[in-house]
Amino acid sequence: MRTPEDVVAEHRAAGAMIDAGGVRTFVREEGEGDAVLCMHGVPASSFLYRKVLPDLAARGFRGISYDLPGLGLTARDAGVGPTWTDLGLHAVDVVDALGLDRFHLVIHDLGGPVGMELASRVPDRVASLTVMNTTVAVSTFTKPWTMRPFEIPVLGSLWLRSTIDPMFVKMMYDETIADPSATPREEVLAYRRLLMREDGGRAFLRIMRNFETTPEKEALYRGVVGSDRYPVQAVWGEYDKAVSVDKYGSPVREIVGAANFHRVPGKHFLQEDCHEAIADHVATIAARTD
Repeated sequence: MRTPEDVVAEHRAAGAMIDAGGVRTFVREEGEGDAVLCMHGVPASSFLYRKVLPDLAARGFRGISYDLPGLGLTARDAGVGPTWTDLGLHAVDVVDALGLDRFHLVIHDLGGPVGMELASRVPDRVASLTVMNTTVAVSTFTKPWTMRPFEIPVLGSLWLRSTIDPMFVKMMYDETIADPSATPREEVLAYRRLLMREDGGRAFLRIMRNFETTPEKEALYRGVVGSDRYPVQAVWGEYDKAVSVDKYGSPVREIVGAANFHRVPGKHFLQEDCHEAIADHVATIAARTD
């Protein structure tokens, strides 16, 4: 029987470690062609894009995702700060290490602010931007109830440790995955194994306690999504309860326009259920840059 540990081992074997600004960073990629950099959020890693990358490769792209410091297989004690600013600076190191002079950028969840930090620093290298189930209205953002305990010292650690395997699986199927039959239990639990690893999730908790929800950051992110340097679209899992299309998708739709806002039948981890649709939308927007 395949175990969560088997799934993690398969994932590790499918990628490689690179040095990005002195940080051992795990990268998974597939295909050749124009680069598509896919940014993950929490509680995830590049594992989230394991279905998307081959779909991008099949459409003639080099699909790439990497683990943010403190998450997945990337070093957890690398000295990279936990803020969106810090993680965005490391993202610049990653694209430099990968030699990405130009790339299509796909952002999701906490990878939204981090990816927008990246785009704000290297706008001329961004070929297109695809925004998925994240927020630009960060100054009014509130965490979903399942994530709020992580803000509180001690309680956050206790909450994380108490979220045992059956509870974690139930929460993931309830909140993030629309079709449980397409993502078996051992793959769901691989998310938890990659989250906890050797530090018990402490690096993740630091990230969760250092969101930069300021008006200044909101202005920056709105500028990135509203830029005229590159085409922008949104692809939204319409059944997402946590980062809902009505509350969090609306500000994005107002910026990109209704014609560039696409709903797909997924929950928060739309990459699990709508990976082909994501790749199709990336290919469509990429064609606008030819």
